[in-house]
Amino acid sequence: MSGRSQLAPELAQRIRVVVLDADGVLTNGGIYVADGDGTPFEARKFHVRDGVGLLMLRRAGLTVAIVSGKLSPAVRARAEDLGIDELHQVDPHDKLSTVAGVLERAGAAWDEAAFVGDDLADLPVLRTVGLPAAVPQAALEVREEASWIASTAGGDGAVREFAEALLRARGDWTDLVEAFVDDCFDRWDGSPRG
Repeated sequence: MSGRSQLAPELAQRIRVVVLDADGVLTNGGIYVADGDGTPFEARKFHVRDGVGLLMLRRAGLTVAIVSGKLSPAVRARAEDLGIDELHQVDPHDKLSTVAGVLERAGAAWDEAAFVGDDLADLPVLRTVGLPAAVPQAALEVREEASWIASTAGGDGAVREFAEALLRARGDWTDLVEAFVDDCFDRWDGSPRG
């Protein structure tokens, strides 16, 4: 571990947009290819805790986007399941201009954005955002650019780790967790709470 797992509160407070790569960040980077009745298809493995982390970022009022360098129906389905409208599956060379569009729509500047990446196609964005972040299995060049590096691998909860680190540094995490728990109790008619 590089020791870059803490976030400064001033930096965390400035972040308004969180952008994620998909393969290698939301997934472990593996692509499963199967044959379905003569038609090959691809599948990905996602971690459920990453979904909760993304929910918490959105509950905190941050814009969340996925910008991937590969077209994947599985990533599209996961983004839809999580309610993430800003999903962009583009040529890897177009990630920088795509993130610029996300920021423009959010009314945010580059220094108000975080990006979590893992490979060389992510370097231009990582070199431009205010909070460059990486997963531990990222390419060496990506880890060198990152201000924050997860201890958990991509596809195994790294996005949740990042979300929690960001929201804790902002001072929002505990209140968000309690609001989530309260929502669960509110939906249950047999609550034992007084």
